Amino acid sequence: MKKRKFISVFIVSIVLIFACIQNVFAMRQDSPESNGIETLIQDFKNDTSCEDVSVVIYDKGDVTYYGDGGALYQIGSMTKTFTGLAVQKLITEGRVDEDMAIASYIPGFEAYYDGELAEITVRNLLEQKSGFTNSEKDYPSAEEGVTLSEWAHGLSGCLLSSKPGTEYAYSNVNYNLLGLIIENVTGKSYKDYMEQEILIPLGLANTFVGAPTDGKIVEGTRLGYRHVFNYPMTVKEACIPAGYFYSNTEDMGRWIAIWTDDGVEDSVVPEELREPLAKVKETFKNEGDYYSGWELFADGVIGHSGGTPQYSSRIVFDETKNIGVCVLCNLNVAATTDSLCNNTYDILAGNGSGKLATDIWTIFDKIFISVTIVGVILLIVLLALKKKAVILILGAFLLLLLVLVLILFPIIFGAGMKEILFVWAPLSLTGGLLMITVDVVVVIIKILIRKKNADYNKAD
Repeated sequence: MKKRKFISVFIVSIVLIFACIQNVFAMRQDSPESNGIETLIQDFKNDTSCEDVSVVIYDKGDVTYYGDGGALYQIGSMTKTFTGLAVQKLITEGRVDEDMAIASYIPGFEAYYDGELAEITVRNLLEQKSGFTNSEKDYPSAEEGVTLSEWAHGLSGCLLSSKPGTEYAYSNVNYNLLGLIIENVTGKSYKDYMEQEILIPLGLANTFVGAPTDGKIVEGTRLGYRHVFNYPMTVKEACIPAGYFYSNTEDMGRWIAIWTDDGVEDSVVPEELREPLAKVKETFKNEGDYYSGWELFADGVIGHSGGTPQYSSRIVFDETKNIGVCVLCNLNVAATTDSLCNNTYDILAGNGSGKLATDIWTIFDKIFISVTIVGVILLIVLLALKKKAVILILGAFLLLLLVLVLILFPIIFGAGMKEILFVWAPLSLTGGLLMITVDVVVVIIKILIRKKNADYNKAD
């Protein structure tokens, strides 16, 4: 009788697992193809559980907003496009030579490759070919309260993953170092220089270097169990040049207009910034080229994405067609945000629209909801089980699953498990792993109790 009960409960558990997994991998199968931008945005909200998303469409001077055009979001790595433009201004003024070693602008800074001192140039940083990667283990980001100069001093002497100038590897390190070069060359703080020489001249009054002190800020969120939760995080000063500006779609529409500007009499670009802008755009030759915070995609489209633990964003434009799109949202669902932006751009360009991609964190949220549910069921089963062999088999399976996650996730995401659990991943990942851990502990306790009772009976 007890055996039949166990088998019934176990079968129900397996059915629940497969039902949940089917739900994950049947993503958007039943949704009709989205032909309109408003439908795409609603699909985005349904898929991500994120309600705060703002979109701007720039079409030959006409600007259309979806969502709140004045709401301020963290724009993530789209910040690099501003840092890159500032460096280009210094290059055109002759104050920075992009083929000069960065040690010329950051005294004492060193890096090594293959046991020898490596020369990293400003161009290497702009092209993401310095030899740095985004590995937090190898090249940690700055802690709160640390300046750009202090962070760079701590990084100096590190080992590079490749010889400078030979391999592309996206890294926030590159653009934070460019931020320090701006400070050292100009004698101003990064914030002051960006505001005085870039943002104000371009009329970007709603774009902020770091967290704004006023304005309608949309609080960053974190996913968990198909809901979003407010997730405040402090902006660290030495991380700003690579990814921590705030802006809204009103300014992002203007940003697109600036980059698609043709330099005629009613130009929105002041004279002193026209040459730096042109220099950036003329650098792109082949699809995949990266320079000064922008990447060249297929069909001449230029753009960049942004993602932080609380936000995701994307901007794309085509200078020849004089069109562009930007999407801002307050949840880290980068793949779906990119897909919304790309599909919206395709509609604007007359290419039609496909289905939205589902972000990896959305997938893991659904999977670990299933893991949590099954973990609770297995806990009940384990508490009721008497057979040692069955307990051992379930315990071994759960322990193996737990170990695999703890080993593979840091490899897959290039970050420590602590950072994955408490910064980037949905809350359901922590809940699911906690539930598996509880089950494993229950198995161990039951086995120890059985062993103790067996030893006691032998002693009698």
